[in-house]
Parts: sequence; C-alpha cells; structure tokens
Amino acid sequence: MAAVRDLPGRDGAADVAALIGAPLEAREIEVLRERLEPLDEARLLPPIPRPPKNVLFVGKNYAEHVREGAAAEGVDFVLPDAPIWFTKAHTALVGCGADIVYDSAFTSQLDYEGELAVVIGSGGRAIRAEEALDHVFGYTIVNDVTARDQQQLHKQWFVGKGADTFAPMGPWVVTADELRDPSHLDIETKVGDEPRQAGNTSQMLFDVPALIADISRGLTLEPGDIIATGTPPGVAWGHAERYLSPGDVVSVSIEGIGRLWNRVAAAS
Repeated sequence: MAAVRDLPGRDGAADVAALIGAPLEAREIEVLRERLEPLDEARLLPPIPRPPKNVLFVGKNYAEHVREGAAAEGVDFVLPDAPIWFTKAHTALVGCGADIVYDSAFTSQLDYEGELAVVIGSGGRAIRAEEALDHVFGYTIVNDVTARDQQQLHKQWFVGKGADTFAPMGPWVVTADELRDPSHLDIETKVGDEPRQAGNTSQMLFDVPALIADISRGLTLEPGDIIATGTPPGVAWGHAERYLSPGDVVSVSIEGIGRLWNRVAAAS
C-alpha cells in the first residue's frame, strides 16, 4: 500500500519548494519514514501551492493540437515560430482529487488539457538549451483547464485559463534523477472512462530544453518555478458535446509520473 507523510516545515513552508531550497538531511528522512499514513486517506495539495511567480504555460506546442484549434476557430493552420507563453496565478492551483469549479455564470465551454509540467530546481537567466535539464528539479502533471468562451471573448488567454481551480497539479513531483528523459513520455487524458487525448512528449514543437532556454532569455527562473509544456490533440474545443459538466471526472496520466484526477463540481 502506498503511503505518505506531511513534509516538515521550513521557515513557514511545508511543500516541495522547501525541499528544492534546502534538501532534507538524513535524520529528517528517517523521521518521515516513521510517520507514514495510507495514501488513499490523505488529501493531496498541489506540490507547490505558491510558486515564486505565476505558473508559466506554453500554448500550441503540439502540431495536431494547433490544427484542431485552427479548425475550431475557423482560421488557417499555422505553426508558431516560437513558443507562445501565458501564465496562471497561484489561485488556479489545486491538488489531485480536488474539485474543478464549474461556474455557469462564467462559462458554458469548460475544457481540459493534459500536460507535462517541469519544476525548476536551479534557477538562472539565459540558460543554454544544452544545460537546461541540469536546472530541472523534477516533473509533475498539470491540467490546463480552459473556459473556451472566455478565451475567445477576451482575445487572450489569461481570463479564460486563469480562473480559480483551473490548474490542477500533481499528484506529486517525480525528481529528475528518476525521470531522466522527458522527451519520450506518453500522455493520456480521460473523461470518465472515455479516452480523449493521447500523445507523446516527443511530438512537442519545442522540447523542454528549448522552452527553458527561450523563457530564460529575459526572465530569471527561480527554484520552484513551474513550466507547463503544452497539450496534445483531443480537447473538447469545437465539439459542444465534449465540454465538461458537473460530475465529470477528468484524469491525466503521464508515463513515469502517475495519474492526476479531479472532479468537476458546480459552483456553490
């Protein structure tokens, strides 16, 4: 049976970011092992509830997702020349098993996007692509939940993608030494038992090293920063019958990491 233990607090912090900044000593590891509880009885928070800055996201990073988005919008299919960046505030973050809030006064087109996310361990600016993976602490899963109607209304992505609970993350961070090559990982998203998305990170237009190099050209990355790397095809966009509804359970699985699941719940 899988088991977990609360992280020890460090200067008021009790999340993965504390481990990145100050790795656990041998005695602390022994204490953690002594106080385990069953995983299925724990409420999992996002591994890093308050990253140093907004969570960094990349759009249009899989060619077939670009194609399906162009069809949904009725525009020409054109691949981006450079990564397309946007952000979500930390208030969008929730853990595995938490609710995704469906507010019918805000959206009627709630969508899912399963993604590999990178957690920065060693910060820096102007990081070279050849050295980028040395700056990675680990990897996790993010669901880039999106209100498509709000996204189109505002002609940008922050409002439609950055609402509360719109960035489920977890269930944990797998450290880089346990997942050395992020460039060949299968990704699958299901709604209930129905497969919706299937892809592999080898299909990224801009791989993890390229993304780290690009964003760090002018932005200093810090330990605990999170980069979500884009989604494969199969989203609901353009298919009204496939949008999410209260009661739906969305799960995103990534090879070598695990399964992130969340239930859609109507706003109270």
